[in-house]
Amino acid sequence: MQIFTQPVLQRTGSAALALLLAACCLSTGLFSAPAAHADEWRDKQYWLAESGITKAWEVSKGAGVKVAIIDSGVDARHPDLKGALAGGYDASGSGQPDGQKSVGIKPEHGTLVATMLAGRGHQPASPTPTPTPTASPTPGLAGLAGLAPDGIIGVAPEAQILSVSTWLGSPNPSGKSDQDQIPEAVRWAVDNGAKVINISLGSTTPQWPQSWDAAFLYAEQKDVVIVAAAGNRVGGNTQVGAPATIPGVLTVAGLDRKGAASVDASSQGISIGVAAPAENLLGGLPGGGYAEWAGTSGSAPIVAGVAALIRSKWPDMTAKQVINRIVSTAKDAGVPGKDPLYGYGILNAEAALKDDVPEAKSNPLGSIAEWIRVHRRGNLATPVPLPTAEVPSAVPTLPEATVPAAEPPSQRDSAIGAAVVIGFALLFVAIIEAAAIQLRRAARNPALAGEDPETGVIEEVNSGQKS
Repeated sequence: MQIFTQPVLQRTGSAALALLLAACCLSTGLFSAPAAHADEWRDKQYWLAESGITKAWEVSKGAGVKVAIIDSGVDARHPDLKGALAGGYDASGSGQPDGQKSVGIKPEHGTLVATMLAGRGHQPASPTPTPTPTASPTPGLAGLAGLAPDGIIGVAPEAQILSVSTWLGSPNPSGKSDQDQIPEAVRWAVDNGAKVINISLGSTTPQWPQSWDAAFLYAEQKDVVIVAAAGNRVGGNTQVGAPATIPGVLTVAGLDRKGAASVDASSQGISIGVAAPAENLLGGLPGGGYAEWAGTSGSAPIVAGVAALIRSKWPDMTAKQVINRIVSTAKDAGVPGKDPLYGYGILNAEAALKDDVPEAKSNPLGSIAEWIRVHRRGNLATPVPLPTAEVPSAVPTLPEATVPAAEPPSQRDSAIGAAVVIGFALLFVAIIEAAAIQLRRAARNPALAGEDPETGVIEEVNSGQKS
């Protein structure tokens, strides 16, 4: 059965921000299938070799590092996650307290991410599993020392997972919005020992609610690496959306099977730090199944897993140095230097674990603390109180209007008025008299009625008789 996820819009009112947080990170493609032979899925994990992860395992497998997955919840009963979960929390108000109940519009999403990040695989059901032919097997991968041969093996197979469940992408039964859930989830993860946080969620807007500032600042101050998915073009995300736009966050873009920027599964933006595979990915489903999927939702846990490998190898390395090590060892792609499609380049896990990297003075992807200082200064300032006393009215510039007093008319004014009335009356009488005279003249001489007013000649009247 083929399932296509769809982006769902959620508006954040108090921040006047349109936030579209979809649980499968913006229209991720999901292709589910029966469990079949799990080694078939293992052989198809091409990114483990092509991104240098199998070589990085020679240095570290992520032991001793807690990675928080802020998502739809992780099913700890999946055979490839046995022993992987070290705790959890429900920030949605609609799940279980341990964060292991799958919630939201795409409840399987968190388990897909978790198996890709820290899956342990599992032993075959029988001592001699039946081999399943694959189109492009990865030679020798199933026999790596210390790793179970079947199922999904994560990038950091010895790391511990903290599952933080959130309800995003559809109306939350508890009524808690993303404005409340995301900062609550980040704070809980930091307080419970997460050294890396994976957020495979995104939006179609680069802005984020001001309610998120303090939580991401808290994570920065506590030296936690946050990895976020850039979003997918096929889901309408032509530009990177929050939280992947927050300064200091390691934003991951997506690659197609040829190692180029994915047309469907990657957006673009100046906040992108590195690019990783985003197509033909595999992950575990709640209940023990597996699925093929696509999107930067899957790219993010690949990079977050590498961050866990680094933090395991160098426990005292700061978050900014971890991020710098990942981006500075990436293989340049696209336009030379940092660009909005690949960021600093394509992930090279082996180089990130083995190369000598100069120490960075600051996080190459910025600082949320500095951003808040510059951009929130006006909003965070104490508002000027309104005046409590009445403001005096302005002095009038024109005299007040007055009603004129009535005065008796003078005798001169009365005489003039009487003369005017008498004059009009005499003129009227003269006109009537002249009209009467004219009528009497016309009665005595009827021929005047046909007189030409211009020549004075009387017109000849035709009596109708022949002359």
